[in-house]
Amino acid sequence: MRWNLKSKPDKQLVQQLQNQLQVSEIIAKLLISRGIETFEQARLFFRPSLSDLHDPYLMKDMDKAVARIEKAILAGENIMVFGDYDVDGTTAVSLVASYLKSIYPNIATYIPDRYLEGYGVSFKGIDYADDNGISLIIALDCGIKSIDHVAYAKERSIDFIICDHHRPGDELPQAVAVLDPKRTDCNYPYDELCGCGIGFKLIQALGKNRGQITEDLLPYLDLVATAIAADIVPMTGENRILAKFGLEVINTNPRPGIQALIHQVKKKELTITDVVFIIAPRINAAGRIKHGNHAVALLSEFDFDQAIAFAKEIEQYNLERKELDKQITVEALNQIAENQEKNHFSTVVYQEDWHKGVIGIVASRLIETYYRPTLVFTKSGDKLAASARSVYGFDVYNALEACSEHLEQFGGHMYAAGMTLAEENYSKFKAAFENEVRNSISEDQREPHISVDLELDFAAIDQKMMRILKQFEPFGPQNMTPVFATQKVFDTGYGKTIGLDNEHLKLFVKQHNSEGFAAIGFGLGKKYDLASNRKSIEIAYTLSENEWDGKTTLQLNLKDLK
Repeated sequence: MRWNLKSKPDKQLVQQLQNQLQVSEIIAKLLISRGIETFEQARLFFRPSLSDLHDPYLMKDMDKAVARIEKAILAGENIMVFGDYDVDGTTAVSLVASYLKSIYPNIATYIPDRYLEGYGVSFKGIDYADDNGISLIIALDCGIKSIDHVAYAKERSIDFIICDHHRPGDELPQAVAVLDPKRTDCNYPYDELCGCGIGFKLIQALGKNRGQITEDLLPYLDLVATAIAADIVPMTGENRILAKFGLEVINTNPRPGIQALIHQVKKKELTITDVVFIIAPRINAAGRIKHGNHAVALLSEFDFDQAIAFAKEIEQYNLERKELDKQITVEALNQIAENQEKNHFSTVVYQEDWHKGVIGIVASRLIETYYRPTLVFTKSGDKLAASARSVYGFDVYNALEACSEHLEQFGGHMYAAGMTLAEENYSKFKAAFENEVRNSISEDQREPHISVDLELDFAAIDQKMMRILKQFEPFGPQNMTPVFATQKVFDTGYGKTIGLDNEHLKLFVKQHNSEGFAAIGFGLGKKYDLASNRKSIEIAYTLSENEWDGKTTLQLNLKDLK
């Protein structure tokens, strides 16, 4: 594990921000490393407000989207809300459909079957709309590359509104409106919204048309915060505002479906991390194991007892998902060893009976062992389908684009993507992808790393500092939990390994004659010897609070030690 210490900010800028905000040097440095250099930027960061959200009509085609929906409502048309089967898609469908149903009854929802239809807009979904007299489809978290599908719908007198956040291709679908801030001709001020975030901007525009203010839409933000957390989009700008207020809804008055997922959690207040590890996997499990419709049913349900019943079903899907991803990970690791590919620049594995619903999770698991861009393929109909995951700094989407002659279709982001190909092209593609990664990945990108914000002495750590750090929340990409490094630390003799296989490390550490801190290192049990017998060590860690028996103490969450 390589430690990268962030470069030191300009001293004059640090001093200036300290004086303006009346904060410590540590806090000023942390803010500047996040691009916050002025009093006004700090105000937006520490005191985000719904009034800071951008006018939704600044998004290209928003006026056309709203006009087409209003026309459909006026004419009594049937509208279908279509979305992907993952967290971002199912939350987006639940959000837009529930808002539209509050003002108009003729609303249907459609989530494609992950296995029979695959990702994105499907011909089967369009046929369903045609058979049911639906003349307008609103596609969420997908559709930006669905040129043929939109043309097919147009032949059947069905209009499309696309709400997507993925990168467009050279050509856009001929939809009535294409809402995507990543369009090159879109001047919307923020282009990192997730699919559910685009859906929220759509209902914000519809609400504005009806005299509603943003505060009227607060109850929908629990869905938006869940999608932001799950889709790992930057925790900046509008995402940070929406996530902050969405978390407040989750912690105070969540919709029954989300309440049913968290009602047994004993924490007083959930964080974005809790959303990522508690709520999101369960919503995802529905689409992975059974069908995304189960997630939409849960998130759209307003009777708590019924929501509890739906949540119990989804919990079973989640348990099944966990077993599957463990089993397939073992099989994939064996395949890498048998094929003598441990030293490759990429991982590309395939087995026809692997469950399509968990191959993305398996790709992430494989990176924990072999740190490199990873693709996991399985059979899907008469094609092969794969999920891709990448490593820090390496753009897997660009790598796939370079090998696209072997692919039928692909889409995604810098760090995650999906694709399909003909089975006879698998070997050619695998060789081309390995070659592309070998030629484009840097040495730094091939080694796992920890990004350290600051070197710190224990004497600087106190409850006041912790109170301010808590105001940096919610954390996420581009606003990660600050990581500190401290040298000349020693365990006072209480150190031990814990966990079923002694995989975790528990220490009580001091530096010089400072106050001591309890420290926990998940997955660091193998490094116990480095800290034994009061040896001097350097630690990388984040700060957290630990509540026990009514008392709150500071705790170090170890990322690494050496």
